Amino acid sequence: MATSQLVTDQQEKQVSEQRRRRGIALFVIAACQLMVVLDSTIVNIALPHVREALGFSTTGLSWVVTSYTLTFGGLLLLGGRAGDILGRRRVFIAGVLLFVLASLLGGLAQEPWQLLLARALQGVGGAIASPTSLALVATTFPEGPERNRAFGVFAAVSAGGGAIGLLMGGMLTEWLSWRWVMFVNVPIGILIAVLAPVYISKSPRHPGRFDLTGALTSTAGMASLVYGFIRAAEKGWRDEITLGAFGAALVLLAAFVLNESKVSDPITPLRMFTDRNRSGTYLIMLSLAAAMFGMFFFIVLFVQDVLNYSPIDAGLAFLPVTVAIVVGAGLSQRLLPVLGPKPFVVTGSFLAGVGMVWLTFTDQHSSYLDGVLVPMLFFGFGMGLNFVTLTLTAVSGIAQHEAGAASGLLNATQQVGGSLGLAILMTVFGTASRDEAEKQIPDFMAGASPEQQAEFARAQELPGRWGDAVLTQGMSSAFMAAAALVGLALLTALVVIRVRRSDLEALSGTAGTGGPAV
Repeated sequence: MATSQLVTDQQEKQVSEQRRRRGIALFVIAACQLMVVLDSTIVNIALPHVREALGFSTTGLSWVVTSYTLTFGGLLLLGGRAGDILGRRRVFIAGVLLFVLASLLGGLAQEPWQLLLARALQGVGGAIASPTSLALVATTFPEGPERNRAFGVFAAVSAGGGAIGLLMGGMLTEWLSWRWVMFVNVPIGILIAVLAPVYISKSPRHPGRFDLTGALTSTAGMASLVYGFIRAAEKGWRDEITLGAFGAALVLLAAFVLNESKVSDPITPLRMFTDRNRSGTYLIMLSLAAAMFGMFFFIVLFVQDVLNYSPIDAGLAFLPVTVAIVVGAGLSQRLLPVLGPKPFVVTGSFLAGVGMVWLTFTDQHSSYLDGVLVPMLFFGFGMGLNFVTLTLTAVSGIAQHEAGAASGLLNATQQVGGSLGLAILMTVFGTASRDEAEKQIPDFMAGASPEQQAEFARAQELPGRWGDAVLTQGMSSAFMAAAALVGLALLTALVVIRVRRSDLEALSGTAGTGGPAV
């Protein structure tokens, strides 16, 4: 009897120890995902301070955001593939360490190109670590309630990371320095790298090939396309380098499509686009992300440069839109099996469009309440209705073994769409603000030489009311372009999306397993 009790006690102790280890493993995985997701927003609040410290132009400043999202989105699928082939724990740790190194270099940057290179390396590290961390949840936790809870924690971190990044970015920038929005990742990443080999088990390797050609041609092609748009904003559409960038993008993206149609293990399976619902889903996400990234970029500049908010106040100013996104996502997740996806993508895109059109009326006299808060609530709630719906629609009617590729492609589409959209909006902003600056020159630089006036207009750095007029005129025009992108999403939702009733059970069953990062 005593021996039996001793065995039982040992078993309970082993079970308790295993649960403790898995709890620490979940902390490590969630901390990595939080670090990667919040870096999409933590730098945003610091942008005006980065501009002053390193001498960025307003258009050049967009690369601080774009260089991260481009490499992150462009290499996301390759990162997931690397975990399968080389072992997930090994790849996870490598991605985290690269992210840490890039963050350290970014915090030490003294020139714009140094910060941009560091942000690009951060994106590479994030693309390696993020998809592997999601896969580690499935391999670390047994099926059932424990795995479901782990997925719930992962999804909550993914959804809340953006808001945490905005607040943390504001506090670090105001209390310490903008450099700490980069440095903060170093101790967190080192802790993750130390704990991972202790509490996360090795996963088996699977045979396969890396589609390096696809990854490089797609990422380089999108980078060239984005550069072309941003260059056009500064130098015009007839500039030789601008035209060369667009030409290179065309060649590289064509090579990417050709490569994907021939290789046995493509990074982007083209068959994913044969289904009208998935193709429509990707186009909607691309359009909405393009508008969303641009909106956050310009509103950050508006509340700090025009409304004179401190970095902390700017971070708090964005909290309501995060709440609106969470509320919209929760509502859609509960009602999706009953109503189907189409009402949510249509309504969500329409509400996002209302918010974006409202923002086009923002000028230097607008307040936070009527110029920022209300339109952002419309936009955020609409985006919330879309996030879960688009994720589940992307995997509806697809084989189980391809669900990861389908949802991963949607996430990559969000990141790449945000980069491309911000570049397009920067082109519109650059043209409109330059025109407005030229109108202001006679009032501000009377008597200056034509060369000085031209240089002044290009710099787009007008003080006081002149600067506010230039910034808000450029923003208003950019928001018009963003509204057109949301209109494309709405049209696609109305015309293309047709999910069958028989797919609703599958949609309900996959809810809560993660999706696009907010």
